[in-house]
Amino acid sequence: MKITNFAVKNYQFTLIIFLLVAVVGFLTLFTMPRAEDPSTHPPQYLITVIYPGTSPKDMEEQVVKPIENKIYGLENIDKILTTVEDGVAAFQVKFKYGVDVDNKYQEISTEMNALKNSELPKDIYQIKTEKISSSDVKILQVALVSENASEKKLHDEADQLKSKLEKLTNLKNVIYSGIPEQEIRVDLKLDKLAQLRIPLNVVMGSLQSEAADIPGGSIDMDTKVFNVKTSGKFKNEEDVANTVIYNANGKIVYMKDVAEVGYKSQTMDHITRINGHRCVLLTAGMKDNVNITDVQKQFLPIIDDFSKSLPENVKLVKNFDQANMVSQRLGHLGFDFGLAIVLVIITLLPLGSRASIIVMISIPLSLSLGLIAMNALGFSLNQLSIVGLVVALGLLVDDSIVVVENIERWLREGYSKKDAVLKGTKQIGMAVVGCTATLIIAFLPLAFLPDAAGEFLRSLPMAVITSVLASMLVALTLVPFLGSKFLKTHDHEGGNIFLQYLQKFLTNSYKGIMPKALKYPKITIGISLGLSVLAFGMFSFTGFKLFPTSEKPMFLINIKTPLQSNISESDRVAKIVESELKKHKEITYYTTNVGKGNPQIYYNVHPQDRKSDFAQIFVQLEDEAKPATKTELIEILREKFKTMPYAKVEVKDFEQGTPIEANIVVRLFGEDPVILRQLSSQVENILRKQEGTVYINNELNIYKTDVKVKINKEKARTLGVMTSEVDKVIRLAVVGLPIGDYIDDRGDARTVTLTLPREKFSNLDALKNLYVNNVQGAPVALNQIATVSFETSPTAINHFNKSRFAKVTAMSAKGYYANDLLVDIIPQLDKLKMPAGYSYKLAGEKESEGDALGGNFLSVIILSTFLFVAVLLLQFKTFKGIIIVLSIIPLGILGGVILLLIDGSPMSLVAIIGFIGLSGIQVKNSLLLVDFTNQLRLEGKSIDEAIAIAGETRFLPVVLTSITAICGLIPLALNSNPLIAPLAIVLIGGLISSTILSRIVTPVMYKLIPPSLEIESEEEN
Repeated sequence: MKITNFAVKNYQFTLIIFLLVAVVGFLTLFTMPRAEDPSTHPPQYLITVIYPGTSPKDMEEQVVKPIENKIYGLENIDKILTTVEDGVAAFQVKFKYGVDVDNKYQEISTEMNALKNSELPKDIYQIKTEKISSSDVKILQVALVSENASEKKLHDEADQLKSKLEKLTNLKNVIYSGIPEQEIRVDLKLDKLAQLRIPLNVVMGSLQSEAADIPGGSIDMDTKVFNVKTSGKFKNEEDVANTVIYNANGKIVYMKDVAEVGYKSQTMDHITRINGHRCVLLTAGMKDNVNITDVQKQFLPIIDDFSKSLPENVKLVKNFDQANMVSQRLGHLGFDFGLAIVLVIITLLPLGSRASIIVMISIPLSLSLGLIAMNALGFSLNQLSIVGLVVALGLLVDDSIVVVENIERWLREGYSKKDAVLKGTKQIGMAVVGCTATLIIAFLPLAFLPDAAGEFLRSLPMAVITSVLASMLVALTLVPFLGSKFLKTHDHEGGNIFLQYLQKFLTNSYKGIMPKALKYPKITIGISLGLSVLAFGMFSFTGFKLFPTSEKPMFLINIKTPLQSNISESDRVAKIVESELKKHKEITYYTTNVGKGNPQIYYNVHPQDRKSDFAQIFVQLEDEAKPATKTELIEILREKFKTMPYAKVEVKDFEQGTPIEANIVVRLFGEDPVILRQLSSQVENILRKQEGTVYINNELNIYKTDVKVKINKEKARTLGVMTSEVDKVIRLAVVGLPIGDYIDDRGDARTVTLTLPREKFSNLDALKNLYVNNVQGAPVALNQIATVSFETSPTAINHFNKSRFAKVTAMSAKGYYANDLLVDIIPQLDKLKMPAGYSYKLAGEKESEGDALGGNFLSVIILSTFLFVAVLLLQFKTFKGIIIVLSIIPLGILGGVILLLIDGSPMSLVAIIGFIGLSGIQVKNSLLLVDFTNQLRLEGKSIDEAIAIAGETRFLPVVLTSITAICGLIPLALNSNPLIAPLAIVLIGGLISSTILSRIVTPVMYKLIPPSLEIESEEEN
């Protein structure tokens, strides 16, 4: 081959290029971005609208419909999932993959701003638009713990630490939670306003006017420019208290005359504790494409110094540091990598010491080239890319082994070094290129997996593809050059003692089988077809779960108290759960969040927004805790909390892959809430009766009760009272109205809130003795024009692509898979008598599977299959050759399935990756046998003779490459991470069965349908 001739003849150039590759690869290893999980940027966005005190029905009409109509009009929209609850509407907006993520974010933000200024209610508390990104995950969570420090003290300390961490350029979204913000509260005395006949609007207008911060501009004086400073914002409570709110008939009324003004904490809506102790939580995220280890080196000194400066009654606890997890996980994979290299070295012994050294030199160089390519393509060093490199380790030596073994064989036959290197490489060169091409094509569909799952997994196949491509380049250039310098002619034709014994073992193993197999080819193929059918039949016993649960030593406990429970009740129940967790010594930390979810610490679990009847506990075990220990603890706690009298307590493990709310989700579509409630009750019964389901949730099995203020509009009009004024006074009384900002002593803007005198939490008394001003400014008692009553309303309203639906969810119990449970559940759902216009659709794992293995993936599989066949046609020029080579694939599947069953792992997306990759590896092995058989026939050997010689000669490198691949994969198979192990298990099982059986099936298939070689013969002549 020309590239080989060039590399050998210009060895100085070859040497310097590969030295450069080694140096750049070494530097890349330490400088490329490093993270726990791959960086993902799906075209998904979360719009959250907070409008406190608004019922789901009102939210649907006033907020949801205008936003959905606007978003639905955007280009390339895929789906919108909307959840509407008390005072909160959350929109999960997903676009089709391939759109510009940043452009779509700008589009959504622009539309939201336009809506806010036009169609949406003016007093909405917050509209937040977020990009869903892997960098949303918090890499750091610390707690400032104190049982007796004041709220202000804890608040100020958290604020100081936040300011210090925000100065680090690689950190983002540094926030603290669990402590209410300080505000200036203006408690209006409505009776005083009524006496003075001062309208509420006048009070609000005066405050807003004084709070406005309008720059004065600048003026020129001689040769200089001076800025004009105006009054500016409020500075303190005195500024607010001394605001003139009314000036008429020579009488000045100040705010302090009609209100109590003072510093107060905002309403507590989020309580945090760590290990049962009161605390403030501070969390920080990390920007994309940076090394988490470097970031840790930056923030650790700041935290340590800050910890030392804290007062005695405040302690800092660093309970979550993802950098430690990354170092630990990458360290484990690094150990696996080192062990794999040792095992590969052992398997190279039959090649001889010199040949082994050449192959060993090719390993780091191939990996260096692969790493350089990965870095250039924008991939980071994470758990999946490292798994790809470990998988590649077992495969990338194949090319070098095949080339070195062929050169060695030529040397053993007495050829000179130069002839052995050039002719030996030329003889095997095209086969090596063909083998590498088929292997790359096998992994290609995985690099183009659609949706979020594809983006998450992409670094794994790309690591394999780049490394294997690099190994081919090394095998055809550096290996022949090194061979020409270091290999020597052999004294013994059979090679070293290891090679002699291995060859003897292989010859003896097949000595009795091969003649019979070749004598009865149809029976042999019949048996192999039977084994193939058995292989595919065994899939039904493995079960299927797209993504496994996480092996990380942490999990969540969700506490759902009875509907509409206040935060105090949720806190009381959370303390009961904490008292149980305290008994388990294997638990290191348990972080409690009442009224809100824990900040995001896992890539696919987004925190629950404010909800008074919800609490969440983030439980952490020791870093080295085994997955089995965690699973056992989860089962113990599930059993313990199963009969909890005050709340529903769900112990949930983290799941890998795309985010799902539950394993089984049934969405019921229709418009009438009454009918939806009836149908959801029937679905709930089906799921409850199904063995293997736990934590069944049906949002519609209970209604919530709201306080309804019904305005007598005719009477209000007669008295000159506007409806909007009534709404404003009620909101003022219940939650208050923000009317401006003040600058605190740290220079931060805080809220000035106008409200009525009330306790810590508003109660029904807030609606008593209220006055509303009419258009003339005269006070009118609220009870004159409105009545207060109670009414029921739905707990939540859900929309999917603007269609209303109800959902019933369930988790699968230990030892059960959602897909297996759905086999029994779906027929029962199909039997439900649904009225016209009502239907059901499955979400959860089923929807996730559809997204991950949907249309685009099928297209890529078809394209790859044609590429596969095209490469083989280039190699063999005949379809018979392709059939012979491909006939081995089902036999590899047999071994993969058997090993999966022995291990107890279900069929999963990672296992599918294993089977797809396996097809390329098997074809590679079979191709070597067929290619050499063809070469021997072209040299004039008969078919039987060619089959016999090729089987003896080529099976040795096939076995060597398979053993090295298996040994390289063993550490991965023993890894406790269920996202990694199934891939290695499938490859090992498939390699064992296909290697053993290819020696029999490939020659027999060749004898049954020998490819025609006339064209090649003519070309040779």
